[in-house]
Amino acid sequence: MTLTTEQLVESGRVLSRLRRFPEAAACYHQVIGLDPSHAIAHNDLGWAQQEQGNCDAAVGSYQRALQLDPNLRIARRNLAALLVQMGRQDESFPLWDAEMRSDAEGYAWMQRLLTNAMRAHNLTLAGKYADMIAQLRWGWGGQTCAPARDGSLPPKPVDTPSFPLTIPKLQHDIEQFQYLQQHEVLGKEFTAVIDDYQRVIDRLAPRGAEVRMPLDSEEYRTIRHIYNRLIYRRPTPRVQRALSATWDTSAVERQYIDSPPGVVVVDSFLTSEALEGVRKFCLESTVWFANRYAHGRLGAFFHDGFNCPLLIQIAEELREALPRVIGNRYPLRQLWGFKNASTLPAASTTHADFAAVNVNFWITPDDANLDETSGGLVVYDVDAPMHWDFATYNGHSDAIKGFLDRQESRSITIPYRQNRAVIFNSDLFHGTDAVTFRPGYENRRVNVTMLYGDREDEIHHRELARPDRTDHASLCWAAWRSASFARARKSQR
Repeated sequence: MTLTTEQLVESGRVLSRLRRFPEAAACYHQVIGLDPSHAIAHNDLGWAQQEQGNCDAAVGSYQRALQLDPNLRIARRNLAALLVQMGRQDESFPLWDAEMRSDAEGYAWMQRLLTNAMRAHNLTLAGKYADMIAQLRWGWGGQTCAPARDGSLPPKPVDTPSFPLTIPKLQHDIEQFQYLQQHEVLGKEFTAVIDDYQRVIDRLAPRGAEVRMPLDSEEYRTIRHIYNRLIYRRPTPRVQRALSATWDTSAVERQYIDSPPGVVVVDSFLTSEALEGVRKFCLESTVWFANRYAHGRLGAFFHDGFNCPLLIQIAEELREALPRVIGNRYPLRQLWGFKNASTLPAASTTHADFAAVNVNFWITPDDANLDETSGGLVVYDVDAPMHWDFATYNGHSDAIKGFLDRQESRSITIPYRQNRAVIFNSDLFHGTDAVTFRPGYENRRVNVTMLYGDREDEIHHRELARPDRTDHASLCWAAWRSASFARARKSQR
């Protein structure tokens, strides 16, 4: 019986699901022999070739599919991802751009690629995907771009999130532009940009230091050509060794696992070369876009440009150095940095995170800190209720404070020190201690956080909090979780 082209395509897909890729490719070749214009067959052949390691042939098949059907989204996605894997990002950029512009599902697809690469512990590939996303949302295809003589810049590839204008963010950017001018990264053309920023600050100042102006305001239109752009990201390569050899990784693991609630302090965390590289990356890279936080704090995230080979190296070395605490069990789930203004009130950032293990390290020199007993981290001996949603345990300060009071929680205060890391159970409530640092751009307190795994999967320190008698859902969850965890532990014996 002679099979139709569609039956052959379906047979090829069945064989592909069985990972019998040579036989699947044979089916697609039959289809193309019968109908050379069958775009789907060319795409599916590309996948079979890619899975066999013949990436060059796969690129040709995907390209042919798109020539036949420029709207074949699966072929565009396959080609876009494969070109990045092959290190051909520049060639891939128009495909990613088209995907981002298509609809919201385009960005969701990119996020899935990034998440899957991180879950597979392929952080180098995840970094490449994160680069593409950052360039699309904030930059100009990866190129450093300075204003033209008329102050104009090319349009962004896509619209970016609507972070409002705030005085602390504008002040930070002025300081960073001036710092980059002093180090000859940016030229004199940015003096006019700095003047524009200052004029916007002067207009906003009478409305109060906490004013937030939407991006349809007249003030925004003054600086929209440059505000929150990926103007420069410092090239920061890997070093010979990122983690310092001065701390005992086995001792850290024993302390973390054997001493609830799971909080370990590590000094001299990074080698001097790695510390200097991370510090310069944070000083020079214009990636501090997120300004939704109080007290002038600014955030920078992995998929928005807080990403370089050195940061990825640190994340990889941590997984290898701490196989019992992190290892293969917990993939890197998020990477971010935060910059503070010179002051921050105590107990203003208490929260828990979605991860299993949190590695938080500090990079600003000690002489910037005016209070050597403070400026670090406060960690409580209570974890977030498992039934609380992210918005509650990560930012609902009233609910968190009430819960900690009812739990009669105790806190561990870890003073700030440059190159100090705190490795702890990420589900514990924690927050930055009171900050009193010197004014000045280079004195801003900067911390880097790496989150591994998901809090639901944490195995070392479960259920540190007592059931909350004021919360029926907490009692039900505790009973179910205790029984479920006991069954899981029994099944591991």
